[in-house]
Amino acid sequence: MNWARSPAVVRAPATSANLGPGFDAFGLALGLHDQVEARVTGGGLAVEVSGEGEETAGAGERHLVVTAMRAAFARLGGQPPGIALRCANGIPHGRGLGSSAAAVVSGVLAARALVPGGADRMPGAEVLRLAVDLEGHPDNVAACLAGGLTVAWQPAVADGCAGSVAGVVRGEPGAGSVAGVVPGEPGAGSVAGLAPGADVIRGEGRPVSLLRLDVHAAISVVACVAPSAMATHEARAALPASVPHADAAANAARSALLLAALTSDPSVLFDATEDYLHQRYRAAAMPPTADLLARLRRAGVAAVISGAGPSVLALGLADARPGLAMVDSIARETGIAWRVTPLKVDRQGATVQPGGTGEPPPETAWQGRSTNQDPEPGVHPAGGSTQGRATTPATHGPQSRECRGLLWC
Repeated sequence: MNWARSPAVVRAPATSANLGPGFDAFGLALGLHDQVEARVTGGGLAVEVSGEGEETAGAGERHLVVTAMRAAFARLGGQPPGIALRCANGIPHGRGLGSSAAAVVSGVLAARALVPGGADRMPGAEVLRLAVDLEGHPDNVAACLAGGLTVAWQPAVADGCAGSVAGVVRGEPGAGSVAGVVPGEPGAGSVAGLAPGADVIRGEGRPVSLLRLDVHAAISVVACVAPSAMATHEARAALPASVPHADAAANAARSALLLAALTSDPSVLFDATEDYLHQRYRAAAMPPTADLLARLRRAGVAAVISGAGPSVLALGLADARPGLAMVDSIARETGIAWRVTPLKVDRQGATVQPGGTGEPPPETAWQGRSTNQDPEPGVHPAGGSTQGRATTPATHGPQSRECRGLLWC
């Protein structure tokens, strides 16, 4: 089997799932990124990590990017003799910002880029299917791959047959029109192997689909990143087996309103982000998060728990009053060391940049990038990094706090 001579560089965005009432369905890509540079070598496995999650460098084959690469290589026909991996992480781990989804997407796309003709052999629909299989749920993966606002769902299955297989669908922004398969090209800046501007994607095999929508240009986001991580399964364990019918009905209305708020009428964001299914039940498991959420909403800020928590996301118009300018002062009033970070919406999704210098640049150049800027042509991680070392159970890996035994989070 042939392998690409040049390294592949993948840039994957952070994501926030749920967004209040869109439980297990909605995802939003954010301008905070991980970068992975991967190359095929003559043998062995070398993993270097800088930025968030440096302690995972010694996880070896258990590192989630490596796991995803191995799975993708297997689908593409075989394993390379060796892999060298450099990860520059800007996405905090275990904070409800989709770090595991970014790792899975990065691994799958990097492996595909290292196989000549990989984009033809693994088109966008297959990328989606494999990423969802590895991550276990589609909401963060969908937003990470497609960018913008995504709705992910499992199509109805009739007579034991999986739903119809389509591919990446190109249409007018937000239109949701259906067309044929449009495989991504492996050229510089290609979007996740998905077509730029894609609206509807259906994965093969396991029935899963996503709809991509453009977020209203006036909407701004502020993330309040929690100072410590929380295991997703702990947040999930707090959920009841059933909810009152009235709550389900109210949540359905809020979910529909939220799509309108995020795409066309931000004035209704506060009402649209009211949740009835999960946030109130998780409050006891994360008191500081519940406290900050309550303070923000009392001040009129459209705030939600980011994913399963413990971080909080505030949505609104940058110049609105009351608005996002209040978030930092309200967070400081809690006495908790929230990392308050304004973020743009990532409208591209994961990008692939083939190539690289082949030479390690100076140590100072190898920095984890937490940026809201669009990727520049030829940008790739480079330079010195944390050397692999033994570690406790990995944040990214089969036994990570984001992956342990939980399918839908």
